[in-house]
Amino acid sequence: MNKDKIDEAVLALLYLGHWRESRTSVACSWKSFDWDTMGRLHEKGLISNPATKAKSVAFSDEGLRRAKEAFDRLFGEATPT
Repeated sequence: MNKDKIDEAVLALLYLGHWRESRTSVACSWKSFDWDTMGRLHEKGLISNPATKAKSVAFSDEGLRRAKEAFDRLFGEATPT
């Protein structure tokens, strides 16, 4: 199993459902994916810590950029947000 490919696919799917918090302009997404994968994405510095009571995670700037690139590569060009 190639965990890097799984991480890329989950990152792209996180991008699919992302939104920007109106008061902070931070890009967030629901954290409804495999905990091991979410932990790896956090360790790579791409998302905030998923091990909290919050139901969402925030993207780092690098995480949002890489999520969009992964989405475009795997599913076609994303609509700008």
